[in-house]
Amino acid sequence: MRDPVSRLDDLPRIAARNHPDRVAVRTDRGESLTFGELERRVDACAARIAALTEGPGTVVALTSALHPDFVVAYYGALRAGRVVVPVNPMLRAEGLARLVAASGAALVLTVPEIAERLDTEVPALDLADSSLNDLSLIEGRPADRVPVEPGDVACVHFTSGTTGAPKGVCQTHHNLAVNAAQTAHAHGLGPASVTLNHLPTFHPMHLNAALFVGAEQVLATDPDLAASLRTANEVGAHRYYSLPMRLSRLAAHPELSGMRLTSVEAVYSGGSALPVAAASRLSEHFGIPVLQGYGLAETSPMTHCGDRSRPKPGSCGPSVPLTECRIVDLTTGKPVGTGERGEIQVRGPQLMKGYLGEPAGAAFNAEGWFATGDVGLVDEDGELFVVDRLKDVFKCDNELVSPQEVEGVLLRHPSVVDCVVVDHPDPFSGAVAAALVVAPGVPDQPALDAVAAEVNAELPYYQHIRHIRAVPEIARSGGGKVRRQELRQHLATLLTAD
Repeated sequence: MRDPVSRLDDLPRIAARNHPDRVAVRTDRGESLTFGELERRVDACAARIAALTEGPGTVVALTSALHPDFVVAYYGALRAGRVVVPVNPMLRAEGLARLVAASGAALVLTVPEIAERLDTEVPALDLADSSLNDLSLIEGRPADRVPVEPGDVACVHFTSGTTGAPKGVCQTHHNLAVNAAQTAHAHGLGPASVTLNHLPTFHPMHLNAALFVGAEQVLATDPDLAASLRTANEVGAHRYYSLPMRLSRLAAHPELSGMRLTSVEAVYSGGSALPVAAASRLSEHFGIPVLQGYGLAETSPMTHCGDRSRPKPGSCGPSVPLTECRIVDLTTGKPVGTGERGEIQVRGPQLMKGYLGEPAGAAFNAEGWFATGDVGLVDEDGELFVVDRLKDVFKCDNELVSPQEVEGVLLRHPSVVDCVVVDHPDPFSGAVAAALVVAPGVPDQPALDAVAAEVNAELPYYQHIRHIRAVPEIARSGGGKVRRQELRQHLATLLTAD
């Protein structure tokens, strides 16, 4: 693995020096920037942001869909010595406003339609100079290079909030620069690589990794699955990045048999667990590995990645370079043996500085380990398998139940398109498994109960689905994570109504 840069905004500068005339980023709509053009716009954007804000360390919120303007503003703010807060543009107005306010942002860079929503919710914000489109077209250079140390905070990334209130994660220049190198290494990227992002919003992980090696990024903005495959073939993409839900839909697509990927060597999924059945179907159809990784905002984000040379169904792969992983007993906190389940803990240079508003390092133990809150195991090859979120696991008759395992069996049923399993209080067992499913071909509740009975035949008794209800869709965050708290409440309401 190559040594990382000392400050994150050096990524476009070094790429421009090495490949000034090669395409850095382009969209499926024909927009593009070379590395040289990107570097010039980043410099000009930095000058403008410096003029609009008080000084180094000022927080700048950035919210935009998948577009090259995001790239310019992201590195422009960093070059100006500001702290960037990427905010998911798919949030509702109140959610956007809440995160912007919590971050302490003095400037919000966004597109006009989002600016209008924020202006209503946070009238105290000055949005007069917030247009991403205008900032990305400014010409000029900053007068001075703002000093930045590797340990300075570069970004505050808010957690998804699917299991509680979102927390601000403070990521340093060093955290993100190291993870760019780790990700590029794990994905096998080089200067000749072409990556395709079929994601609803920009993820800095892919952005930083591609720029680290001087790879080209293609932004597939059309949510249509078939269109993204056509784009991948047209541009000669080598890596295809997507979300589990999109890949699951692709695996179930009625026209999959006629779809091809002519240049893609690997498909990567992230954000939440990719069902094994979907990954296996796509891998078999396209003849390439379909892999997933593991990580969190607190780890900037990647700690593990599936191995292209030996893909394993359900595996998140081995840890990336410079990263340690161990599994500890849920009760004692002591390390367990190979293949045994427990909480996943990680340690490495990509670990965050700390949470916003908390002392640096307070989230780690005395030995520097970070407890992820996920349950998993490591096999004899050192590959990680994530079983579930610790907060989602529950006990039925004193036996541990993993909702994710039950979901995996449910998704193998031909009638089930999507699902979520949660715990539901039970006076005798403490809690039992309850499911919400998307099953368009199932006509009524008795037929749905029959589906549950078929699934239960493959499960131990304590994992049996005791309650099941149909819904039109499963609520997810913009990043594809299931909103379990919201769905647990919805299911309780449905059961009470019965």
